[in-house]
Amino acid sequence: MTQQLIGAIEAGGTKFVLALAQADGTVLAETRIATRTPAECFPEIAAFYQQASVAHGTVAAFGVASFGPIDIDPASPAYGTFTTTPKPGWAGARFHDVLGQFGAPIVVDTDVNGAALGEWQSGAGQGCATLAYTTIGTGVGTGVVRNGKPLMGFSHYECGHILVPHDLELDPYEGFCPYHGDCLEGLAAGPAIEKRWGQSLSKLGSPPDKIELIAGYVAQLAANLVLLHMPDRLIFGGGVMKTPGLVEALRRATEAKLGGYIKAPQLDPGLERYIVTPGLGDEAGITGAIALGRAALSG
Repeated sequence: MTQQLIGAIEAGGTKFVLALAQADGTVLAETRIATRTPAECFPEIAAFYQQASVAHGTVAAFGVASFGPIDIDPASPAYGTFTTTPKPGWAGARFHDVLGQFGAPIVVDTDVNGAALGEWQSGAGQGCATLAYTTIGTGVGTGVVRNGKPLMGFSHYECGHILVPHDLELDPYEGFCPYHGDCLEGLAAGPAIEKRWGQSLSKLGSPPDKIELIAGYVAQLAANLVLLHMPDRLIFGGGVMKTPGLVEALRRATEAKLGGYIKAPQLDPGLERYIVTPGLGDEAGITGAIALGRAALSG
């Protein structure tokens, strides 16, 4: 029996990954395009799926894991629409505007929810009831999955914009977030690091003092995720987290901030099994987008 085909999109801050996959996850076609404006990206998205459909068959459903803020409430008339995103040109854009022409159901969620779902399904989150996936890259965001379902309230979580203690003597950098200045994203995302020191942590040679500073900010989020969601595991991905020594510093800082208050088998001494990097590497997002498309098929 021929499998139905899923159009999967991982829409990130710097690039889009577009894939056409079978329902079992087998990727038949894939490409990457730079994240620019909708006027530039949408025609390329449409062209890819038109060509892929000719080569492989009709798209039966779409799964989109996207940067935000974006409306992910299926009951909302603005479902799939970008809201207060600072990315030029994206506020008010809607994925249905480009994908609607294919006449297939569309499920839209955040990029981090998609990555969390992918890791829960076939990566470092396998076997977890509750899993939190955080990306530290162009932006900062967290997706929380429980029993294979991404969690949300009236909208998706915005963990990257939590306010963190900021010692201006130790770190005089004011932060780059256009809404909050020195929130977590404003202090620890990739652009903050480059604006503060002129280049990425890796290119700086991963100096211990700078590693500890960024790890300290991210550990505020890690400790809060433990206290708020009690997940079975924390996964930290994104370009910044690839910096040598950062995940080890994050484990130390998180354990120190928790202060021994939470006693549970999940929290191993040193947190080496608790705070991990993605098992799927850079494929977590597109794997999750395929899973979202699979939900659209059954939906």
